[in-house]
Amino acid sequence: MMKNTLKVVLLTSMLPFAASAAEGLTPWYVGGGLGINDYEQNCDNALTCGDDDPYAWDVFGGYLFNEYIGIELGYRDLGNADWTGNDNRKYDVAASGVSVGIVGFYPLADKWSLSSEVGTYSYILENDQKFNGVNLSDSGVALFLGAGVGYNFTDNLKLQAKYRRYENMDADVLNNLKMESNYWGLALSYRFGTAAAAPVAAAPVVAAVAAAPGDADKDGVTNNIDKCPDTPMTHKVDATGCTVYENVTTKYDLGGILFANDSAEIRAGSFADLEKLADHLTKYPQHTVSIEGHASNVGKAAYNMKLSERRAIAVANSLNTKYGINSTRISSMGYGVTKPVMQGSSAEANRVNRRIEAIVTGTEKRPVMR
Repeated sequence: MMKNTLKVVLLTSMLPFAASAAEGLTPWYVGGGLGINDYEQNCDNALTCGDDDPYAWDVFGGYLFNEYIGIELGYRDLGNADWTGNDNRKYDVAASGVSVGIVGFYPLADKWSLSSEVGTYSYILENDQKFNGVNLSDSGVALFLGAGVGYNFTDNLKLQAKYRRYENMDADVLNNLKMESNYWGLALSYRFGTAAAAPVAAAPVVAAVAAAPGDADKDGVTNNIDKCPDTPMTHKVDATGCTVYENVTTKYDLGGILFANDSAEIRAGSFADLEKLADHLTKYPQHTVSIEGHASNVGKAAYNMKLSERRAIAVANSLNTKYGINSTRISSMGYGVTKPVMQGSSAEANRVNRRIEAIVTGTEKRPVMR
């Protein structure tokens, strides 16, 4: 007499699976089992106890919290039992239902593992014999305990042998069946996902590292192909280990050269500044210079524009003829009174506005930093 409505069973069967869990495996699994079940029915009021139909089966699914514990839900059919009562009538009962439980496992060497489970079994007990023209049935909740041993054929597939003990499966409606049950069976489980690839053996890796060429200047290019073995660690390097350069364009204002009123003649005292400009252009032959002429706000604007142009040309010619700077590197432009450094027509404003400004443009080759 038994009713089996399987609820959530923590199946030990899945424990080994958790133990063999790899990075790519999911915590979910499914499975099924076959076995035999022995009811220990109370035959005190029976004339004879019949032979059980012992064949039992179950299906289940579970979730592993970690490699040692999980939860499982399943459906179980525990087969049926029959007996003859003192009234010479035949009685029978079958149990089926849902199990829910917690399963734990302990992995052993060589893919073997031990497991245990505990949970509840929500069962239905039904009989085939009719009483007063109807079939009787009853339901309840029993406790079960289990233990097992499993073997993982692969990271996903595991076979487990297990034992379960069910307590207090009673049929109150029949008022004559109080029993426990013992189950022995095999379960096959499948865990979803794909295990991560096995790591490369340590010995070959060590050998490969030992054989690899060194990198003396720590620039990321090994010594056997490094054409610039002393590259600073702060420099970005190319595939051959040599510094990567970039061209950077900058402008420098090398100061002003002042002129007398209404004059485009370079003063003797200004040649020191002009020589400084020439020295810079000689040191950096890739640089060019733009000579900008300016005038004070005295007189007509058109005249001052022409005057500022003559001043710029005078300085440009001096750079070329006196200091040997190639004319292709020199340009000149007059701005008249349009760019004063001091507003107004005071003596000081007029003095500082009658000037030449040299704007040097240089493209320099600089290392690219990491």
